[in-house]
Amino acid sequence: MSVSHFFAHLSRMKLIHRWPLMRNVSTENISEHSMMVAFVAHGLALIKNKHFGGKANPEKVALLALFHDASEVLTGDMPTPIKYYNPAIAKEYKKIELAAEQKLLSMLPEEFRDDYAPLLDSECIDKADYAIVKQADTLCAYIKCLEELSMGNHEFVQAKKRLEEMLEQRRTPELTYFEEVFIPSFELTLDEIS
Repeated sequence: MSVSHFFAHLSRMKLIHRWPLMRNVSTENISEHSMMVAFVAHGLALIKNKHFGGKANPEKVALLALFHDASEVLTGDMPTPIKYYNPAIAKEYKKIELAAEQKLLSMLPEEFRDDYAPLLDSECIDKADYAIVKQADTLCAYIKCLEELSMGNHEFVQAKKRLEEMLEQRRTPELTYFEEVFIPSFELTLDEIS
């Protein structure tokens, strides 16, 4: 039996900071971000099922969300404006992400690779589940903007506008429900939500 570095790499998610080009009042790492995305993705899947006739598996979606940025332990967090600056850069970065996903999978003992491929390998991930995770990912980035803006950090004004556009592109009834029911609380103080 050989040693696997898989979980040691995952534990480094806490060392990869998000929003690296922006001044942050409160820093956020990909471990914290992934957990929040899992919470929100789970909620979106439940909303979809209970209110809009969906058949999503909330637990599977939450698990996928926990792993959605795992490859960044090998690549770091590439800022969105750079990653999508033009189609050529986006295409090349996608290749880098795929290589990182394969590298992470290769760290696992052979008997577990098929179990983790649907969580790590973007070519094996269920597209419907991933769409929910992308909604949650965008919502969490939007929430980060609201939090930074509420602390007086105007660095996030443009990011908030860009994320509002992305949310419109990903618009579903469950996303609208989440925004109407849960998002207003993120602009309140602790005393106001208590």
